[in-house]
Amino acid sequence: MHSWKNALLYIFGIGVSNLGNWIYLVAINLLVLHMTGSPAAVAGLFIIRPLATLFTNSWAGSIIDRANKRRLMITTDVIRGALIALIPFMSSVWAIYCIMFLINVAGAFFGPTSMTYITKLIPAEERKRFNAWSSFTTSGAVLLGPAISGLLIAYTDIRISIFINAVSFFICALVIYFLPDVDGGERAANGRDAITMKTLLRDWAAVIDFGKAAKYFMLVYLLFQSAMLLGFALDSQEATFIKQVLLLGDEDYGLLVSVAGAGYLAGSAAASLTVKWLSLRMFIGAGVLLSSAGYMIFYAASGLLTAVIGFIVFGFFSSYANAGYTTFFQNQVPIDLMGRFTSVTRLLEGMLQILLTLLLGFAADAWPLQAVCLIGAGAAVLISVILLVVIYAPSKVRHYESGPAAAVNNT
Repeated sequence: MHSWKNALLYIFGIGVSNLGNWIYLVAINLLVLHMTGSPAAVAGLFIIRPLATLFTNSWAGSIIDRANKRRLMITTDVIRGALIALIPFMSSVWAIYCIMFLINVAGAFFGPTSMTYITKLIPAEERKRFNAWSSFTTSGAVLLGPAISGLLIAYTDIRISIFINAVSFFICALVIYFLPDVDGGERAANGRDAITMKTLLRDWAAVIDFGKAAKYFMLVYLLFQSAMLLGFALDSQEATFIKQVLLLGDEDYGLLVSVAGAGYLAGSAAASLTVKWLSLRMFIGAGVLLSSAGYMIFYAASGLLTAVIGFIVFGFFSSYANAGYTTFFQNQVPIDLMGRFTSVTRLLEGMLQILLTLLLGFAADAWPLQAVCLIGAGAAVLISVILLVVIYAPSKVRHYESGPAAAVNNT
């Protein structure tokens, strides 16, 4: 019971932060579009995060695995809140890009740290249920955030939405302050190591050794992330597609994102209620395949109704995919390596995300945007089918029934 009190407190804090993020997401896209009138400038927002990842994640994991997780999460939230509060005062899009780069550098620390913290806080047998409920909270933020942002933009100013996001990070930091210190006030066993080049090389070698030992886990990881990264690249063209192909306005954009949030919320609620009856393999395999199909439906749309259906399908099944994969990851990667593994792999993901986003952007300039996006969505569906076949191989069921770090021993 005590662990679930802490879990609910954590979900509340992250939920507030996510709500602020989704209020901010609509606002920052429209702010940059209004400042520049350029779809390319909006697409640039989607490249900043992977650029920050490239800059940070080669060394961030070495710090995360040696640092006090709770203290590090609080620090990064405060930094992000302070930086976001500066954006409304910027008159140059390049200044906004620079601030967002620093925000994403701090975020590169928070994500892996949060994953490690939660893995320590929540017992293995409760993780799937926790991740389903966490996804439910995130879904509520996806639903409410754009709707709130749309109202704020309509009746106040875009910059108000951005200030609210800054406040949400401060609230999240305060909530985390009241959570337990899962490191027990002690640093990791290797915490006395100075972060030198030799240390970084040794940490990278540890990640590579784990990847070689956990071949099946790495195959699932690569397929899952490939489908997700194609989706992220498609997201960079979402606002442009809605406004220039479907010929919808800012309010419709906010409505569609809210519809996706409704799908997320419904899917997360369903995942939370069916967590005892559906297997982890079903969560991952069917979730990724059907969420990718949602992209296909959306980018095949010629009007608002089909676009709404695509967003609902994507949102509903994404919650299953994310909850399932997160649980699988937590059960398979050793806790003392989790920060380094997450940071190193996000570095590689960032490189691929930049490549895919630029490739999609250049292709959309040369050919019709809708055709290019449909090809990208089709590739995601194909990868999802391969993933479904891989995870349902009869000999691999033990990977979904075993405990932490089982991938090392069950290759």
